Parts: sequence; structure tokens; C-alpha cells
Amino acid sequence: MPVVDVKNLEGKKVGTVALADDVFSAKVNRNLMHEAVRHHLAGLRAGTHKTKDKSEVSGAGRKLWRQKGTGRARIGSIRSPLWRHGGTVHGPVPRDYSYALPKKMILGALRSALSAKLADAKITIVEGWKLESHKTKPFRQALTKLDGETKTILLVENGDNVNLLRASQNLEGVTLVAPAALKPYDLMRHDHLMLSREAAEKLSRALSAVPAGEAASAGEVSDAAPAQESQGSAGSAKKPAKAKAAKAAPKPAAAKKPAAKKTAPKAKPKAKKD
Repeated sequence: MPVVDVKNLEGKKVGTVALADDVFSAKVNRNLMHEAVRHHLAGLRAGTHKTKDKSEVSGAGRKLWRQKGTGRARIGSIRSPLWRHGGTVHGPVPRDYSYALPKKMILGALRSALSAKLADAKITIVEGWKLESHKTKPFRQALTKLDGETKTILLVENGDNVNLLRASQNLEGVTLVAPAALKPYDLMRHDHLMLSREAAEKLSRALSAVPAGEAASAGEVSDAAPAQESQGSAGSAKKPAKAKAAKAAPKPAAAKKPAAKKTAPKAKPKAKKD
């Protein structure tokens, strides 16, 4: 289980926090992360592109000249795609580029992205974002004390912190998201990740495949199992003696059933001669 230092806004260590092993130390699946980014970017596409086909461009619908006898190529409409200002053939039309991706793949990509950040030592956990004012300058100084001069920083904190929201929205390269709205694309687009202690614990509980209460119940079962096994072994020790006694005693001979007497089939009467 990874243990990460917790710092205050002055950059000093004030404690540690234990994170979920299957969330922040999972195996990094790059293919899964790539698929999650493609899914996110596809959903951002507007899909409003459009070109006019032959039926939509301006122009009369009459035939310009007769089909034969002029020596020129036959033509049916001035809006033909072969002509200038004609319609477009197989042009783009408005469409929706988003597609469904299984929820387990998105959660797996999020675990991989968090594990990659921790492996690269690009995660900072803050005790709390208690800012005295919404001014940008002191907040920028606090970020410098925490992580130097990193260009892009992703802040993960609940949206009820108004001072943090106002102080961070004017800084270029700094993005604030809620723990519930965190996406793999956000993690890979920023160089450094900063979380509050509360947000880090919330992500550990939400993304962990093993619930917190399940581990305790598993420990209780493992403690009770040896007692059951010992009782079973004691009972099994008594059983062989009874089995040996049962084997030693001769089985009573089964009474033979009287054989059924075979009856001869009755002879058929002979047919009378006329």
C-alpha cells in the first residue's frame, strides 16, 4: 500500500496518508489509457460540418440544351457536381462522433493514469486548500512552494471552495476539477497532480475494487476457519474407530429368496379336421 507525504500550503510535511494499492499502484495499461483519451476527444467533437449536395445549391432545374444534335456533351442540370458552383458528392453531413465505452474500461484507465503519476513522483497531497482570499498572486506563491515552477497543474478538490475556484481560474495551465469529475484525459494533459487529503481518500474508496469493509470480514473468516478445521479434525479422528469396528463385524448373510417355479406353457388345442 503506497504511503504519500501530506504537505501544508507552506510546503512543509505535516503527515502521511495511505492510498489504495489497486488504485495508485496498479499495473499501467497504456492501450486502455489511449482508448479512454480517444473516447473523450470524440465526445468533444461538434460534428456540425455540412456541404450542399446537388439538390441544395442554387440554380435552375431546366435542361440547358437538347440531348442530341448539338455536338456538345449531354448535360441535365446546371447544378451538376461536374460544373463550377455545382453540388458536392458524398460530402460531410452533421453527425455525432461520440460512442459508448464500458464503464470498467474508463475506471481501469483512471487507475492506470493515477498509478503512472505516482510512479513518476508527480502527485502532491495537500492537507487542505484553506485560502484566506481569492487573490491569484498568493495562490501562485503557494503553488510554487508546493511544486516549484510546473507549467500545468491539475487540482482535485470539491467545488464548494469558492476562494480556490476564483484564485485558480485566472492561472494559465491550472485546472480545478471535482473528484467525481476526474477523467484520464485530464490527468494525462497536465504535468502535475495536486489533491487534498479528503479528495485522495475519496478517490481511494471510490476506485478501489475491494471495498473497505470486505477486508475486515475476510480477516474474521480466516480466524474462524482454523477453529472449524480443528473441530472437523477431532470429529474425523473418532470416525475411523467406528469404521474399523463396522468392518470387523461380519455382515449377516442375506436370506435367499425361493426360486420361482417355472410353469410349462399350455399346449394349444389342435384344430379339428373336417
